[in-house]
Amino acid sequence: MKKMHIPLFVTATLLFGLKTYIVYRFILTIELENSMQELILFINPFVSAFLIFGLSVWFKKPKTQMMFLRYTALLGTLVIYANLVFYRSFNDFITIPQLFQASNMGDLGSSILTLIEPYDLLLFADLVIIWLFSKRREKEKVSYPKGIKVLTFVFSLLLLVGNFFLAEMERPQLFTRGFDREYLVKNIGLFNYHIYDIVQNTRAETKRVFADGNEIPEIQDYVEKHVTSDGESELSGIAEDKNIILINAESIQSFVIDNELHGEEITPFLNSLTEDKDTYYFENFYHQTEQGKSSDAEFMVDTSLYPLSSGAVFFTHGGNEYHGLPEILNGNGYTTATFHANNKSFWNRTQMYESLGYDHFYGEESYEINEENSVGWGLKDKPFFEQTIKYLESMEQPFYSKMITLTNHFPFELEEEDRSIEPYDSNSATLNNYFLTTRYMDEAIEEFFTHLKDSGLYEESIIVIMGDHDGISQNHNRAMAQYLDKDEITPYDYVQLQRVPLFIHIPGHGKGEVKTEVSGQIDLKPTFLNMTGIEKDDDDIHFGNDLFSDDRKGYIALRNGDFISEDYVSTMGQCYDRQTGKPIDEENGSETNSSASNQCTAISEKVETELHYSDELVYGDLFRFMDSEEN
Repeated sequence: MKKMHIPLFVTATLLFGLKTYIVYRFILTIELENSMQELILFINPFVSAFLIFGLSVWFKKPKTQMMFLRYTALLGTLVIYANLVFYRSFNDFITIPQLFQASNMGDLGSSILTLIEPYDLLLFADLVIIWLFSKRREKEKVSYPKGIKVLTFVFSLLLLVGNFFLAEMERPQLFTRGFDREYLVKNIGLFNYHIYDIVQNTRAETKRVFADGNEIPEIQDYVEKHVTSDGESELSGIAEDKNIILINAESIQSFVIDNELHGEEITPFLNSLTEDKDTYYFENFYHQTEQGKSSDAEFMVDTSLYPLSSGAVFFTHGGNEYHGLPEILNGNGYTTATFHANNKSFWNRTQMYESLGYDHFYGEESYEINEENSVGWGLKDKPFFEQTIKYLESMEQPFYSKMITLTNHFPFELEEEDRSIEPYDSNSATLNNYFLTTRYMDEAIEEFFTHLKDSGLYEESIIVIMGDHDGISQNHNRAMAQYLDKDEITPYDYVQLQRVPLFIHIPGHGKGEVKTEVSGQIDLKPTFLNMTGIEKDDDDIHFGNDLFSDDRKGYIALRNGDFISEDYVSTMGQCYDRQTGKPIDEENGSETNSSASNQCTAISEKVETELHYSDELVYGDLFRFMDSEEN
């Protein structure tokens, strides 16, 4: 009697699907809200695996079948592992545009090593089993009749359709809300998400080819009606003929401001600025970056456009035409420069700075960097500021300069001699060390103020300090809850943790205060233009408001579609009262609930419209049509 074997593609499906589910459920921190989501998360890895491994039956030769199974399993495992390592750092999944940012990998150094765990080797255990079984089956004459081949293919498609049907039931309009990558992965699976990502990016890249500029009037009309604020504000013209020095403070979040560790202030100098009458401190200022992180923050400040939901504009659209802040300032008598003691190619800054209109870019070749004065990602902040002063002194005034710090960057390394506060004690080494590098950066900025005074530039300058993005991801929520003395970090709490400090320091002003209005990085460009007294060009488009205007739109959009308004916080499909943190459906009174729900819906629609129009401008490179009309 002939011995019957379970087809190896079925065995591979079970092993690979189980492994993928274990990664989803127990290694990644994917949030599950109900039993339906749990069911979908469980079945989708098996659906994807069956569809892929089932293709092996179409190969005639047993050896080819087995090779296909082996190498497909290996490739799939590498995709899972790459996403796992990426997720540990960014709490997100890899997108196609980020594959074009591979040149950044050479600069990551020890950052990647800190994301690798010894138990990761277990993810490759099923490959050994598949390899051994496939080698044995190569010698057997395994052929499948046409009926079995067709049945396997049809069955795999039915499973896929069933998966998508359940996903759409659980999350209506799932595929039209593609900026929520975690929802896509937990509903359709990692591999189907990557296919979806390829399709979406192919569609996006074709937009430039077919764009003709006819979209511009519609966008301008919307912005004029729903975004643009009145031209005048309380600080209009205050920076006329003055230098503007912007410090992009790496990874600092607002929870460290006016807070303590071991009874000591974490940021004593920045704390002092909150009470300084020459300083405006914005305590409800949010970063709005996505996968581009620091480069996204730069993009928003200089364009007042939103970053892309996938990848970094600096990489994917660095050659576009932009009405950048540096370009506008250049046309009004300002010298513009940016300072960053890192590789000029990192984040494609060389090309992008040219597109934005910067006169000068001082990269790592402009600095004396050695083992003694560098750590982690490069030159420490204190020598960075000290060495930058000579360049500022040589610049023709007035100037606009942007300085990007490095030390307070993941994995937050700092040598013993530079530590002036003890680390925190939690289950997260990342959070424990974060306080050390944050304190160091605070000291470095204080020293920079002294350098400015000694150089004579201080009185002639307005100094802006802005946190560029968060430093502590959701992967460290447990440790963060411990530090903040909370039972847990709720979705509402996590959005509130996206606040980053913004200080606008005006020497001799004497009217500074703490500003409580909701604001974000997209507001910096119109603010700087108003402060310098430069009128907005009719052809310029920006989605932010002057921070000092009384006529603001009243909400800030995050790139994933969440928003924060003066009254509400919307995240993960739920609207919260911004003051209490309670979901609005828990508020008393059905009338109150209905009104709040309607307001949240209205803002959400505006947010989606703004994100869409901003994407149209970037993907279609629409500013080139405005420039061609002017020329």
